[in-house]
Amino acid sequence: MTALDLTTDVVTLTRALVDLPSESGAEQRIADAVETALRALPHLTVDRIGNSVVARTTLGRSERALLAGHLDTVPAAGNLPSRLDGGRVHGLGACDMKGGVAVALRIAATVTEPVRDLTYVFYECEEVEGERNGLARIGAAHPELLEEAGLAILMEPSDAGVEAGCQGILTADVVVEGARAHTARAWQGVNAAHKAARVLQRLDEHTPERVVVDGLEYREGLSAVAVRAGVAGNVVPDECVVTVNCRFAPSRSPEEAEAYVRGLFPEYEVRVTEVVAGALPRLDRVGDLIAALGAESRPKLGWTDVARFAALGVPALNYGPGDPSLAHTAGEYVPVEHLQQCEERLRRWLR
Repeated sequence: MTALDLTTDVVTLTRALVDLPSESGAEQRIADAVETALRALPHLTVDRIGNSVVARTTLGRSERALLAGHLDTVPAAGNLPSRLDGGRVHGLGACDMKGGVAVALRIAATVTEPVRDLTYVFYECEEVEGERNGLARIGAAHPELLEEAGLAILMEPSDAGVEAGCQGILTADVVVEGARAHTARAWQGVNAAHKAARVLQRLDEHTPERVVVDGLEYREGLSAVAVRAGVAGNVVPDECVVTVNCRFAPSRSPEEAEAYVRGLFPEYEVRVTEVVAGALPRLDRVGDLIAALGAESRPKLGWTDVARFAALGVPALNYGPGDPSLAHTAGEYVPVEHLQQCEERLRRWLR
């Protein structure tokens, strides 16, 4: 079994985590290492739930905070093993989000008497479909482990600043109908793929809204992400499906987002295939934490698991090392400065 030394510095620990391959669905090795390292700490109680690990302090403090990070990565892109170069740790998952996990593990090991009780959640399968998500599975089977926290910090990369709330996601198929015919007699049919140009033009001309919530501007998005038509090379297609991805501000409910998209395409059948609520920034409940971290507050332009905490009534924010735009790229890295800064600021807040 691979051993993790939680007494080492955060940079060395980040590299050790990166060098433990943990593509989604294959987290057992890294979960074993994290569990073993945490069980060696006498001030923590540790539970294993699948390939997720939950550790808790029980000091009787009046408040409890939660630090969470996922253990999995997307598939490798020639970016293993890790390397340290120019003040950056390079490698698969360095940014998303083994740097953040390393920070949380360092806090777990070295802040033995925090002023708030702490729950640490290191979970599996964040990068894949939601029903496999380890945090969701913990919330379903043991909601008390998450709900007892007064606030949660998700160690998602945020340039060592705070990204508050998150956008919702809606995916829908806009169905354009036509009539089939042999391509030798195309005039006898109606080409649905050609008619779909109107849908694409409408999307191209659409101006997404900018919505301000708690003083933070969330930029919505509406994009065609797939176009499907045709059954054979000699058949005029009688149906064309344009798949649309909508990113909506957290002030919109899933029902409002669905009505918004349907309203843009009233003459077509719209089949909603997925809709996931976002999370309000709740700066009224996390403002003191943001001030204590001394971090700039920005809107989260994307969806993260802070929405799962919001659904449980737990205010949450994204705070972690690394540039989120580097996530999932072959050149992924996390700055050493971010790792050290996040660790020190969290340590100061908890002491």
